[in-house]
Amino acid sequence: MQRRCLAVHAVLLIAAIALPLAASQPWPLCGRNANYTAGSTYETNLQDLALTLRAKASSSPTLFASGTNGTAPNAVYGLLLCRGDVSSSDCFDCGSRVAQDDGQACNRAKDSALVYNQCYARFSDKADFLTSTYNTPEFQTTYLISGTNISSTDVAGYNRAVTEILNATVRHAVENSTRLFATGLRRGNDSGFRDIYSMAQCVPEMSSTLCRTCLDGLVGQWWNTFPRNGEGARIAGDRCHLRSELALFYTGDPMVLLQDVAPVNAEETVYQITNLPVDTTDDFESVKSTLLSLALLRLATDNFHESNKLGGGFGAVYKGILSGQEVAVKRMAKGSNQGLEELKNELVLVAKLHHKNLVRLVGFCLEEGERLLVYEYMPNKSLDTFLFDTEQRSRLDWSTRFRIIEGVARGLQYLHQDSQKKIVHRDMKASNILLDADMNPKIGDFGLARLFAQDQTREVTSRIAGTFGYMSPEYVMCGQYSTKSDVFSFGILVIEIVTGRRRNSGPYLSEQNDEDILCSVWRHWEERTTVKMIDHSLGRNYPEVEVVKCINIGLLCVQQNPVDRPTMADVMVLLNSDTTCSLPAPAPRPIYLIDGISGYSQTISQWSWR
Repeated sequence: MQRRCLAVHAVLLIAAIALPLAASQPWPLCGRNANYTAGSTYETNLQDLALTLRAKASSSPTLFASGTNGTAPNAVYGLLLCRGDVSSSDCFDCGSRVAQDDGQACNRAKDSALVYNQCYARFSDKADFLTSTYNTPEFQTTYLISGTNISSTDVAGYNRAVTEILNATVRHAVENSTRLFATGLRRGNDSGFRDIYSMAQCVPEMSSTLCRTCLDGLVGQWWNTFPRNGEGARIAGDRCHLRSELALFYTGDPMVLLQDVAPVNAEETVYQITNLPVDTTDDFESVKSTLLSLALLRLATDNFHESNKLGGGFGAVYKGILSGQEVAVKRMAKGSNQGLEELKNELVLVAKLHHKNLVRLVGFCLEEGERLLVYEYMPNKSLDTFLFDTEQRSRLDWSTRFRIIEGVARGLQYLHQDSQKKIVHRDMKASNILLDADMNPKIGDFGLARLFAQDQTREVTSRIAGTFGYMSPEYVMCGQYSTKSDVFSFGILVIEIVTGRRRNSGPYLSEQNDEDILCSVWRHWEERTTVKMIDHSLGRNYPEVEVVKCINIGLLCVQQNPVDRPTMADVMVLLNSDTTCSLPAPAPRPIYLIDGISGYSQTISQWSWR
């Protein structure tokens, strides 16, 4: 079988070198096992199926159709996949050619594939190809677009550029397209490189995981199949397609755009890095692969245009498009020592963290006095924009709120226990919980985070930083912080999610009754009237036992003494426990009082730690 596949590929390559892509279509691939006769039931079934696929594919948003017609031994299986950028009418026309050409092009072979510039069709008397992960080798084309090589003084660089745009296009097709289709463009430069156009596509009925497997396989085949420095090539099969050319072959704007910008000036970069704190410089080797140029980020954000501004704390955050993907670019305030400290922590810590409930760092830039961090873009922004907005709050039904609570708990457990380093976030609050398109939570903003040794229980600082209302009393009054400080902040967050009320509002007083929201919840807990604190916007559409359980967990987390608070691992167990099980009762209401500045007014100098 392998020898046969190689023979088929060799014939195709010879033909492709002799005939450029503009030559007459189709390019047929014909099986040798069996043929059907003219006028037979099989031929009728095949023709009917071809017309059906033409109609379905051209009218489908995915420009794809598959199906079967007839019964054994005359059953015919087929698919038609039009290139994802063509119009419905062009797809219909290409499907019409399939119906006309199949019998003649392959001498009525039962197994056949017809490849056109705008579509791919496959027919067989067996259904295996419809569920395979990879292209069927005998029916995968490997065409050179041209038999000539481009002139470039940097062949290796050109090949890297082709591989780069192919990988970026594959990634976009798999991660950002429900149709599993993407086009790409890598801009050339003045070093002899020209613009490189690309396309990646899978049949839309595949899962994104299988699509990636198939396309990654084609990228791996690319340089083993085609000569280096070639002008273009195409691999097309019954599951996935990959294509690269120096001439534009698709319609519309590219979905992925890579700019071949001048490299970052090495001396300037070293200067910027040596002006970072020493321990940041030591860790730079572990993150330098994510270094991005300022020119690229200016292009991505339209030169940091005001219309792309999303907000920000120690600097502004801008929305941008980088390699076809939406990103958030955090721009630290120039000349700010605090901004430098923020970048140090986020750069060194976040680059090492990988968890679905933590915002992913894409890259960073240190040029011309700029300090920029690039994150994945969260389309639903932050939790506070929904939770504390009377109109938006209705989007937070109870199942969404519980999923957010659970996701944040899972992310904190990773930081405290499961990551390579123990990390205390120190600024857990609703505005630092970002929401993706499906309202799944991701913890962001690690500017105040601190590394802990695995056996370290606490740290002391003279610089209190964070957000009053979320900070634990031992941190506010004594500068002592630990993982239990994050647990306290998480407890406040849970109470806010359940009640829909913000603790951090002026003097920490709820608008309804001039009583701090934390005090209100404690009072209702003691009076066994906790349900009165549940957000009224939920109506009665929630499981009362589960909601009360979350209030119970929130109060356990905000207990006065750190030793009494659960760990985040404990919290995960409690969240996933049977709602009929009794949870531990929190200790009596804390003795600290509330004031309008720090949130606490009683000085307590001794705390218990675990």
